[in-house]
Amino acid sequence: MLKLDELAWHRAMGNVLEALDQNDFWLRLTRLLAHYVHFDSWVALRFAAHERPLVLAEIAMDDGLPDPLFEDYLGGLYVLDPFYIASRENRREGLVHLDDVAPDRFKSTQYYQRYFRLNVVEDELQLNCLVGPDATLCLSLGSRQRFTPADMALMALLGQWIVPLMRQRWRHEMSRMTKVVAVAAVAPADFRLSDASLSARELEISRLMLSGFSSKGIALRLGISAETVKVHRKHLYSKLGINSQHELFSLFMKDTVGNGALQAA
Repeated sequence: MLKLDELAWHRAMGNVLEALDQNDFWLRLTRLLAHYVHFDSWVALRFAAHERPLVLAEIAMDDGLPDPLFEDYLGGLYVLDPFYIASRENRREGLVHLDDVAPDRFKSTQYYQRYFRLNVVEDELQLNCLVGPDATLCLSLGSRQRFTPADMALMALLGQWIVPLMRQRWRHEMSRMTKVVAVAAVAPADFRLSDASLSARELEISRLMLSGFSSKGIALRLGISAETVKVHRKHLYSKLGINSQHELFSLFMKDTVGNGALQAA
């Protein structure tokens, strides 16, 4: 580990600063962070209202091909991502840990079992930089093991450097945005389920269920009773002709993501 009071730290930070307007900025930055905290994957992306997430850079796959699971994420699975949901409902700058944003039953969801634990694996940290009234620049770090309190304390400290660097980098990203957005940015995925005539409340409850909220958690968010939530769940299951959240998730994947890697699995 580089010590913050050693020459090597200052040299490494200077190397990152020198790359602010270079294509390998994110690679240099993550290599620097890897001296302090272990992580197994990373992605830099922008969350913004009325658009799908925009990937700016990501760790390369061993075979050089796009990650099919991440393609499913960008195809629409992101609407269940607790970090994406938090970026829309409670924007926050600085370090955010999975435990800060995950619903009470997140690890029991099909999203967690069939995507998160396979792609991110075990834990995730995200450095957020607010870059406008409705956009967040994010650097997400995924790990096969839990981040320790010491890891998070150190990342919070490094974030005092990294977030301002990300803000400066955003100026360069914006200069590329016209070209990138024309190719990559499309309207956000709608949360929809089959052709059944679900009410807006039933659709919202379906989304919250798939995101990992318990009946009690949904009730608190919507200001209704847990029993009312259960009644809505019974009605929407009946309309969809299903009996479980597993089937609900399958319908969501079919209608939102299409024939992606998770559908083919």
